[in-house]
Order: sequence, then C-alpha cells, then structure tokens
Amino acid sequence: MPHASPYAFIPLFVMRKTKEHYQSLINQLDQLHQDAIALEEKLGSTVEAVHPKFKKSAKNLLHYLALRQHDIRDLQEQLAQLGLSSLGRAEGHVLASLQAVRQHLCRIGDCKDTREELAVSFFENRELLAQHTEALLGPKPEKRSTRIMVTLPSEAADQYELLPRLLKAGMNCARINCAHDTEKEWLKMVENIRRAEQETGIPCKILMDLMGPKLRTGPLKEGPKLQVIRPIQDSLGQVIEAAKVWLAPQDVPLPKDADVWLPVDANWQVQLQEGDRLSFKDTRGRRRSMTIIRREEKGVLAHLLKSSYINTGTELVLKGKNVTQRSTKVGDLKALEVPLVLQKGSFLVLNREPIPGEPATFDAQGHVVQPAHISCTLPEVFTQTKVGEPILFNDGKIEGVLEEVSPDRLLVKITFANSKGSRLRADQGINLPDSKLHLKGLTEKDCQDLKFIARHADIVNLSFVNHADTVEALHEELRRLNATDLGVMLKIETKEGFRNLPHLLLTAMKLHPTSIMIARGDLAVECGWQRLAEAQEEILWLSEAAHMPVVWATQVLETLAKKGRPSRAEITDAAMSQRADCVMLNKGPHIIQAIELLHDILVRMQEHQHKKTSMLRMLHISDLGNLIQE
Repeated sequence: MPHASPYAFIPLFVMRKTKEHYQSLINQLDQLHQDAIALEEKLGSTVEAVHPKFKKSAKNLLHYLALRQHDIRDLQEQLAQLGLSSLGRAEGHVLASLQAVRQHLCRIGDCKDTREELAVSFFENRELLAQHTEALLGPKPEKRSTRIMVTLPSEAADQYELLPRLLKAGMNCARINCAHDTEKEWLKMVENIRRAEQETGIPCKILMDLMGPKLRTGPLKEGPKLQVIRPIQDSLGQVIEAAKVWLAPQDVPLPKDADVWLPVDANWQVQLQEGDRLSFKDTRGRRRSMTIIRREEKGVLAHLLKSSYINTGTELVLKGKNVTQRSTKVGDLKALEVPLVLQKGSFLVLNREPIPGEPATFDAQGHVVQPAHISCTLPEVFTQTKVGEPILFNDGKIEGVLEEVSPDRLLVKITFANSKGSRLRADQGINLPDSKLHLKGLTEKDCQDLKFIARHADIVNLSFVNHADTVEALHEELRRLNATDLGVMLKIETKEGFRNLPHLLLTAMKLHPTSIMIARGDLAVECGWQRLAEAQEEILWLSEAAHMPVVWATQVLETLAKKGRPSRAEITDAAMSQRADCVMLNKGPHIIQAIELLHDILVRMQEHQHKKTSMLRMLHISDLGNLIQE
C-alpha cells in the first residue's frame, strides 16, 4: 500500500507557492526572532533586576516590544492567505508564535527547520497570567474569571449592612480612595469589609488609592452662608412633594429621608412636637412656614411647601401657646460656592499663590477690568509649561491654551466652553497633556497614607504615574515599611505615563504581585477622545505581553450605578471589559444593581471571548432546523 503524501492535507493554492516564497517568509520570521533575542540581551541587566516570578514575563515583554518595532502587516497578510497564524495574538508568547509559524512554513515549503529554546510556551502564557492575577486579586470567583472591583462610598464606614450586600452581588475587591475621608473612616471601612467576609464566607481584597500629585483648581472665594430649599414641583409649577427639613444641633446625623439640614439650638428644639408650625422670613423678605411631621430623640423633621432662601441667623419662630422659648436663629451654615463662569474667548488667570478664586469683574460698559482667577495645587506647572500648550479643566469640559507663562501665574485663553458658559469650581481636575511635567512621585500625604495602607490593605494603587522613578520611590518606601509583599497597581491616566508604559512595566516587575489600571477618564482627556480606544488597546497588549493583570476602570455602567438605568453604549462597554482581568465600578445609589448586571455580562461573555481570542462555542442562533425544513 503506497504511503500517503505528507502534503496531502495542504490546499492546492498553497502547493503552487514557490520554495523561494516560503524561504522569504521564513527569513522575515527569523529576523523578527533575532531582533527579539537581541533586545533581551541588550537589556539583560533590566531582566535580572525583576522579581524571579516575573523573569519569563519580562523577557516576553521585550520580545513583544521588539516585534512591534516592525510593520509586519504585509507578512501577516501573506501568512493568513496560507491559513497560518498571522501573529495577531502573539502578545503572551512571542517566540513560541514565531517558531510555530516557522515550523509550518518549513513543512509546506520543504525547508530545514530549527528549534529554539522558548521563553514562554503557549501553555505558560495563560498559566503565568493566572498566577499573577491570583496573587494580586485572590482566587477567581465562581462562574467567571474577571474580578469586580467597587469604589466604596463614605457611607460604608457607618453602614455595615451595605458590605455583605456588595459581596453577595459579586464584589471581589473593595477600593478606598485616599483622596477622600480620613484614616478614621478608612479603618471603619476596612473593619466592615473584614467582618462582612467572615459573615458571608466570600473573600474580598482591599485596594487603596494614593492621591498622588493631583493637579487641581484651588479654593474659591466663599459666597453667602445660605441654604436654598425647594420642594419638588411638576411641569406646571405645582408642588407635588414637600421639601423635608431636618432641624437639629450641629453634630446630629441627617436621617436618610431628609433633604436638607438646618442647625438649631439643642435646648430650643426639644420643645418641638408633631404638628407645630415654624414661621420665618427668608433672605428675599418672603414669609414662609414649615410644619413638624416627626419628632426624634435629637431632632425633628419638618415639611416646607414653598421655595426658601435661608441664611445663617435667620430667625425661626414657634407658633402656639405654652412655648418656653419662642424663637431661635439658624446656626452656622456652609458657605455657598460661587463658580467661575467661563466663555469661549475669555481669559483665566491661574495663580501660584493660594488666592481664593473670583469671577471676572466688568466696568459700566461691560468691558473686562480683571479676568477670572483661581489658584492650582501644584507649583511645578509654573516652571514646566510653555506658551501655546493646551490646558483642560474638569475632565475636558473646558479647554484653553497658555497665552502667558511666568513663575507666579499662567494666563489661559479659553478655546472651548459651553455656549452658555461653563462653570469651573474648586478642586476640579486640570490636565496639561502636551506639557513635560516631572512631578514629585510620592507626596508627603502619600507617604503618610502608605503607612496605613501597609497595615490594613492588600493592594496600593499608585496614581498619576509618569516616570519609572515614581515607581522606584514607592518600592523604596515599601521596603522601609517592610511591606514589599503588598500588591502594587499602577494607574495609567496621563499621556506621559502612557508613553513610558514599557519602562513602567519593567520597573514595576521588581516587586510581585503588580498590575495596571487603565484610568480611562483622565486618559481620554490627556490623549484626546479620538485616541482613547487606541491607547486602551495598546495598554492591554503590553500588559498581556508582561502577563500582568489589567483593571478596566472609569464610567463602567456609571449611568446605571447613579440613575438606576444603563445606557445602551454602557452595556457594550461592559461586555468589552471582559478582556481585562478586573473591572472597576464607581459608587452610586444603584451600585448593587450595577454589580449584578456586570456579573451577568461577564459570565456570559467569557463563553465568547478570552482576551483577544474569540471562543466559538455553539451558538443558539446557529440551529439549522428551520433552514433544513424550508
């Protein structure tokens, strides 16, 4: 019986290719292989410096970086025409992919094959990523491999009952942002998480964000100490629900069903009972009254049916007989913030000194006498920026260009704002996407907060990472605190951080475990909306090449979390997030619903997608029964 040809499986169009053609493709693959090895050897000391568990991953990252120095689109097209891998999913196992394709080409082209020692095999790729992810985020949850991280609201410090609900809904990692609250509240949150873990039997990692050198607007000049209270009205202006006003001394917490709080004297409020009426004259001279509807131990809840402007010192008068103290004055209210309203073409002065911001002033003819001004939180911007560079405020809602730069002030011309003017408030983000800012890696606050994080958290998230020396500074501080086993996450949210990502990854690999967070909000502002998708993909590719887990963050199901109903685009975005190893949800009144929906989406999508690879399980819509019957 004659032997079957070794080429019997090869299609005829492949057989027609010449041996020289196959050799040409093999030569290109060999060149890619040589370049990958050359870069590994060139940066041998860098590889030696990484943690032993990242050795193979560091080599593979360098191989991938070498591969991406070439434009191989023509080679990919030719390989695809031969039915071979086009190297489009080689991130996690670069040399293995090159060698596998070479072997197939040698077989069909009758060329000599060679075998090389591989840094990472196809199997090891997934195994390494799984190991690194589990070391950082804990064992994968039941039914899905992608973890869910949730930003805790401040209420999580006092409302323990929220934590078991979050865990049961699907939270695997709780995020505490050090930019908000204090160590007192953080400790309560940590204790509540650990208690909920014990109660539910569901493990949960704790991640804490360092605030970092955040560039933000400074304070504004205080407005009047005023509380504006409005009942709910329908479209015809008819009141359909009274405003609920809590009257109590300064330190008494606000009930959940109250809309606003007015501080009043403790001795005066104890005489108030259900049904009592309080009258007052508001700041506009309008006579108003409210009715007590509920008496509690330390305060009362009242209904107010008309819009009122109440300031510090407004006199409240109790109507009725047998009154021991007829009136009191409203205590100290929080000052209203008066935002700056900026128009396209107007100017804004950014001050180095923390001078409270004020709106522009105008003369009788409407000409600007003094432009609006506000300070900013980082003095470095006054010496590291140039005329002509763009500047953005409040997540890109206001855009401008630097017209003048001096050591104590920047003059900004507004180039984009809302047609009716955009409001700029205190503590809003500032982005300088084209400026080469070299900011101090760890602030004094970061170093102080890190002491708490090292004692109580599992992961520290390093914000606004631009350069490798910031990562080195964090590592040094962790060594000083004897906390090198603490998980580290790098938050990529600036254009400079994105540009330096390869260096950041290799530096981060000096400690294990380590990961990357794609902070898509600031990244979109920094890179431009049109480049966000591209930047996001590149971060995913490089992280996969490094076998490093990735967290997909910012505005995932945000409309659902805040308003109780998702947008259609959010559902698609949440489905795409399955390509990451963890997805972060921000806080909101409907966060439980958001977690449950995200869990369901991730469970469904992992049947269809793993990273960049489509998983072709049988589709329900592929049933041919109806077609055959026809």
